[in-house]
Amino acid sequence: MSFRKVVRQSKFRHVFGQPVKTDQCYDDIRVSRVTWDSTFCAVNPSFVAIIVEASGGGAFLVLPLHKTGRIDKSYPTVCGHTGPVLDIDWCPHNDHVIASGSEDCTVMVWQIPENGLSQPLTEPVVVLEGHSKRVGIVTWHPTARNVLLSAGCDNVVLIWNVGTAEELYRLDGLHPDLIYSVSWSRDGSRFCTACKDKSVRVIDPRRGTVVAEKERAHEGARPMRAIFLADGKIFTTGFSRMSERQLALWDTENLEEPMGLQELDSSNGALLPFYDPDTSVVYVCGKGDSSIRYFEITEEPPYIHFLNTFTSKEPQRGMGWMPKRGLDVSKCEIARFYKLHERKCEPIIMTVPRKSDLFQDDLYPDTAGPEAAMEAEEWVAGRTAGPVLVSLRQAYVPSKQRDLKVNRRTLLHDSRATTAGATTGATTPPATPPAAPASARFSAPPVLGSGSATGGRLDEVLQEVAALRALVAEQGQRISRLEEQLSRLENGHV
Repeated sequence: MSFRKVVRQSKFRHVFGQPVKTDQCYDDIRVSRVTWDSTFCAVNPSFVAIIVEASGGGAFLVLPLHKTGRIDKSYPTVCGHTGPVLDIDWCPHNDHVIASGSEDCTVMVWQIPENGLSQPLTEPVVVLEGHSKRVGIVTWHPTARNVLLSAGCDNVVLIWNVGTAEELYRLDGLHPDLIYSVSWSRDGSRFCTACKDKSVRVIDPRRGTVVAEKERAHEGARPMRAIFLADGKIFTTGFSRMSERQLALWDTENLEEPMGLQELDSSNGALLPFYDPDTSVVYVCGKGDSSIRYFEITEEPPYIHFLNTFTSKEPQRGMGWMPKRGLDVSKCEIARFYKLHERKCEPIIMTVPRKSDLFQDDLYPDTAGPEAAMEAEEWVAGRTAGPVLVSLRQAYVPSKQRDLKVNRRTLLHDSRATTAGATTGATTPPATPPAAPASARFSAPPVLGSGSATGGRLDEVLQEVAALRALVAEQGQRISRLEEQLSRLENGHV
């Protein structure tokens, strides 16, 4: 006689969450009270960044991961915005570079010093001006270096080349209403958006077209979110007509009906989804909830499988998510959240219980590393590439971060102010945004020739020579690293 298995087999069925001890939390932080459905927190293997209350402008804290305990009220912040900061995102290819979007209609990109801030950081490396209303979303391209997407309350999506401070693409007219969320596909060839008009759209940014659209993905009027999964499917969170919170899985080839749809509860907080492409587990955190639910996405029906719930006493104001390369593989840690309370940030560790101390290959397949798969110019030219994968077997040692340099292609401080006067000999490419912010570099002297337009051609040539020299130096460093690795292999030190 055969008995049907009642419980589905899964290696993640017994995943459990555990908050860290009190002395490992970040205390006495005044988390932002802005009414915007952002995570308010961004994390990478070096730093945790938290949007905080600030008088007379916008600010966020950047703390080295090891700086736990009580944070002094006078601890320096990143405070260059004139309005509240709404969203922040760490660059996936440089752990010291972070972008921020604000109510002051600007996007700013910052270089964080190696050991964190010792004094307030007020000068961004570059200011990106192009939105006419507040900027609520910033997100970096997953595989192309220096490509940043921003979305504002003007219903416009802008894609920037941060390395040249250029506006690459302006996607206007694709969204009739407020954009709630944006998520890149794994190779960065497309992105999906959730909009206030209840539609989920798949957009090809290089063509500026909507590839697929699902109207009324969730019937409710409250905010919804959409994220791309590794296999190209889309996972959405939203509300039903009766204001019940829902999860749905969609196939981009056929958006008529969801592959899977689940109703959770009738709370009113927006659901923030976090996705791990290595394990196909989606974690769902509700704003104002005191729980984190997690689900496994599989190829067989019903596709969305509930795993478990982590519950705590206090509600969360926001949530940060650590990239896979920042986890402790020796403890079978598969996810780490940074939960924001009203006055503190509390790390929560998700662990798969295993008896063996050996490296768990099935939990840690090769994951996206910090190396960019291509440059911004290659992506614009039409190239598509998946992330460069790294192994976590050797407890992952990060490569040396290189400073991101901003090499402007215009010699004018403000094209609008100058073109209003007499014409000059300086040439400006068509892709440059109308308001070019002040010239700057990451940890480098100002761009040559940023004063008068005379001798403009000479300055352009000098800039190109400097860029080529930097490229040659970088390749030399890469060769040195490879030779070191080869030497270790030959000596049997790996």
